[in-house]
Amino acid sequence: MLDLNDIALFVQVVRHGSFAEAARRQGLPPNTVSRRIQQLESQLGTRLMQRSTRKLTLTSAGREFHDQCAGSIDGLVAAGQALVAGGQEPSGLVRVAAPADFFDFFPMEWVSDFLAAHPLVKLDFVLSDASADLIAEQIDVAFRGGVLRDSGYIGRRLATRSGGLLASPDYIARRGEPRNLQDLANHDCVTPPHAAGTTTWRLAGPDGVEEEVQVTGRFTGNTAQALRKAALAGLGIAQLPPAMATRDEQEGRLVRVLPQYRYTGRGLSVVYPSRKHLPLAVSAFIDLVIGKLDQIDVLQEPLPPRKA
Repeated sequence: MLDLNDIALFVQVVRHGSFAEAARRQGLPPNTVSRRIQQLESQLGTRLMQRSTRKLTLTSAGREFHDQCAGSIDGLVAAGQALVAGGQEPSGLVRVAAPADFFDFFPMEWVSDFLAAHPLVKLDFVLSDASADLIAEQIDVAFRGGVLRDSGYIGRRLATRSGGLLASPDYIARRGEPRNLQDLANHDCVTPPHAAGTTTWRLAGPDGVEEEVQVTGRFTGNTAQALRKAALAGLGIAQLPPAMATRDEQEGRLVRVLPQYRYTGRGLSVVYPSRKHLPLAVSAFIDLVIGKLDQIDVLQEPLPPRKA
């Protein structure tokens, strides 16, 4: 019969990335941890991880075994902690992976308020547009933009917002306003790079029917913030992520173009490695993000005219 303690120790080794770190946290000699993992592999009849002097790498069998066991082990630990601590409050380090522009639409003040409300929690952000390996990088929770592909992690789709097209008043003064959607083909549009040299924008009109238009421009950028700054500089019309340019529009730095058209944003998803019983600190942070994103003013309806 498999020893649950050995399984729990295997989960800790994976989570902390080394025998030495897992041993330190468990108060065990490293050679004891290594021996117990070898014993577990012998009982299972398969190698769970490849060892080298620099790092540990899970085998396919090891990753599958971890994914099946980690949630249950975390659940047992959480259940024990709840019985011991009673009304336990969130605590510990939470490593968060998020898109590079995460703090362009999620104000740092909200993070400050969260840390003030949970003085025993620490946050470590890893910001990148590349998908993080939650296990290898010891990530507790990740927020990912766009379509959430099957990754073996637990995923939760957050609300997808609708946005609009914007340009600077200077650009509109120089080039005029497009009269209809197809007229965008005659304008400079700032977009992400595309191998074909043109980008297809899909927007829904007043009747909800989606239309397409091929757009080009003289500036492309691979982050939403770069596109926003290009629009502010008058380089063209931008299709910006919802809420990123709300303040710019309110203060007149950007104006709405073809306000009767909307596009659906890529949306945001939250993913985490454990299937059940998330640590309280992780659950609290996920709740914060979901709650705050619901409060963000999005570019769905044109703002009222500014008073002179």
